[in-house]
Amino acid sequence: MIGRLQGVLLEISGSGVLIVVHGVGYEVEIPESTLMQLPETGTELVLHTHFIVREDAQHLYGFTSTRDRSLFRMLLKVNGVGPKMALGLLSSMDVETFVTCVHKNDVNALVKLPGVGKKTAERLLIEMRDRLAHWEFAPGSGTSRQDRVSIEGNAALQEAESALVSLGYKPLEASRALVHAEAQLREKGEVLTTEALVRAGLRYLGK
Repeated sequence: MIGRLQGVLLEISGSGVLIVVHGVGYEVEIPESTLMQLPETGTELVLHTHFIVREDAQHLYGFTSTRDRSLFRMLLKVNGVGPKMALGLLSSMDVETFVTCVHKNDVNALVKLPGVGKKTAERLLIEMRDRLAHWEFAPGSGTSRQDRVSIEGNAALQEAESALVSLGYKPLEASRALVHAEAQLREKGEVLTTEALVRAGLRYLGK
C-alpha cells in the first residue's frame, strides 16, 4: 500500500500530477480541490494517497490532507460510488460543505453535482450520515465552515455564487472566489452588491 508520497512536482496535466520520489515518477490522480492547492512545478509536494489495484489497471489517488483522503475512502464504501464519482464529488464540493449537506440532509445540493442523480444523492445521505456523525468542522484546504455560513446567510453572496456556477465554475471554485472577493471589497469600502461580487470573483478566478 502506498499511503504517502513526498517528492518533486514535475508535471501537472488535466486531473493528475507526476511527482518524482527518489528518481521514480508516480502518476497520481487528484480532485480539483487538491489541484487548486498545488505549488509551482519543480517544488516539493506531499500527497496523502490511496492505492487501488485492479486486474487491468493500478490507480494512485492523491490529496493534500488526510481529511480529504478519509472522505474519499468513505465515499468508496457507498454502494454505486466508484473512484471517478468520489473524485468528482471532492472536485465540486469541499469536505466541510459536504459534511454540512449530510448533516442537513440536503439532497438538493447533492443532485447539482456532476453524475449524481436523486437516488444516488439519497443513498449518499443515508450511508454517510452515521460515518460522518462524529466529524467536527476543521480548518482545511477548502472553504471553511465560517465562510460557508457567511455565504449561506447573505443574499448577495448566494446570488453571486449561483451566477458563477451558471457560468460553468464548480461550487467549490465559486465559494472560494467569493470569500476572497468579499474580503477585497470590504477592504476597499465598496458595497457588496451581487454584481460587484461577481466581477471581483471573476477577477480572482482569472488569476
